[in-house]
Amino acid sequence: MGISRVFGSALKKLKKKRWMKTIFREYDIRGIFEKELNEKSVKLIGYFLGQKIKKLGGVVAIGYDARTHSPVLRDYLASGLNYAGCTVLDMGMVATPVNYFSNYVNPLNVEKSVNASIMITGSHNPSEYNGFKITLDKSPFFGEDIYALGDEIIANQTMEIPDNTTRISIDTKTQYIEYMIKSFSHLKGFSKKIILDAGNGVADTVISAIFDALEFDYVGLYLEPDGNFPNHHPDPSVEKNLVDVKRLLEEKGDIAFAYDGDADRIAVLTHKYNIKGDQMALLYAMKMEHPTVIGEVKCSQVMYDELERRGAKAIMYKTGHSNLKVKMKETGADLACEVSGHIFFKHRYFGYDDAIYATLRMIELIADGIDIDKEIEALPHVFSTEEIKVETTEKEKFAIIDRVKELLQNPPADFPAIKNIIDVDGVRINFEKGWGLVRASNTTPVLVTRFESTDEALVKEYEEKVNALIMQAKKDIA
Repeated sequence: MGISRVFGSALKKLKKKRWMKTIFREYDIRGIFEKELNEKSVKLIGYFLGQKIKKLGGVVAIGYDARTHSPVLRDYLASGLNYAGCTVLDMGMVATPVNYFSNYVNPLNVEKSVNASIMITGSHNPSEYNGFKITLDKSPFFGEDIYALGDEIIANQTMEIPDNTTRISIDTKTQYIEYMIKSFSHLKGFSKKIILDAGNGVADTVISAIFDALEFDYVGLYLEPDGNFPNHHPDPSVEKNLVDVKRLLEEKGDIAFAYDGDADRIAVLTHKYNIKGDQMALLYAMKMEHPTVIGEVKCSQVMYDELERRGAKAIMYKTGHSNLKVKMKETGADLACEVSGHIFFKHRYFGYDDAIYATLRMIELIADGIDIDKEIEALPHVFSTEEIKVETTEKEKFAIIDRVKELLQNPPADFPAIKNIIDVDGVRINFEKGWGLVRASNTTPVLVTRFESTDEALVKEYEEKVNALIMQAKKDIA
């Protein structure tokens, strides 16, 4: 009986470590409120992260999104940060770009400069999720650093941290609004009718104030922040979430913009097109002189080829906002993009993803006489799939990718001829007339695939053959 109790206790601790480990992701920390992100775990995150911030100067700015539990997590996080000896600045409910912005300005009522920022957000995840996007010394805190933080916390999970929610309120939001109004004052009175869909996220903690000051003609949908997301899920990369904004655009507008829950991701809609992130990058790059542009592995080959044809330098890199920000700093790139609508401007800006800023830059293009529809129509025509998700498990997803790489060394006889393979993030297989991608998501237990070709029939063939390889890899590792 005693052995049984000891074994049971050990098993319970092991399970706790397993679920706690899963909240530490490649790009950020993310989990379910109370189950994974609770008083215990979040105070520990605050404390051990605070120790690192303390070495930089100890001043950290916190902001949070519209989720009902975000202020609760803010208090837990502040307790841990205070216990580590940090000065905690609280900007309240803000968009993620406003949180990032705090790293580049001095807070209005605080003499000390900001050494780090933490955004409390579940981004586009369902309402029960939340998380932390972390910036230390103007750089993303991610990857191995996050995993090491997780190990440190798990090793000290019995540590008790007292309540201490001491915070200094700051108004970064007003600074951000004023910055945008000044930067885009030349757009004042832009005449076209704009439709906005904030999805009940936090985009309208700033966007109406900016648009009003610039005297834009606009109509807003679901602008009120509501963490229950009563109208639709705040993920503009999913077509069904765009039904309402498309309808209003058709009835009353010239151009439309939709945002995810924390406003670092954008959808751009015309009467003809839902413009993807890689197409946006081509549009934005038109007004830059010989830019360096970074895309992720899911971007169309058209983007890379067209950028090079226009005299730009195009770089393919890993998916993920943290990966792209680091690569931008490393290469001095002017612009980076993800298909899903993360757009990063270093050109005239700070190098992070900001859907509000991307909106204003798109409006600027239109004001400068760029016909967006004509530019999209002039691009080489290809057939491509959306992102296709293949369900798997956290444990198996990377093992499947490794096995797919092995199988590609000696593919089946009926597999399409391979030109080359890019393995910077998963496997991007280049064929004679297109490409296929298989990569493991760093945030969910799925594989992500995408296929493109100049021949519509080949898109289907690439998909079928690569899926067969994935199924074989699954069997092999089972």
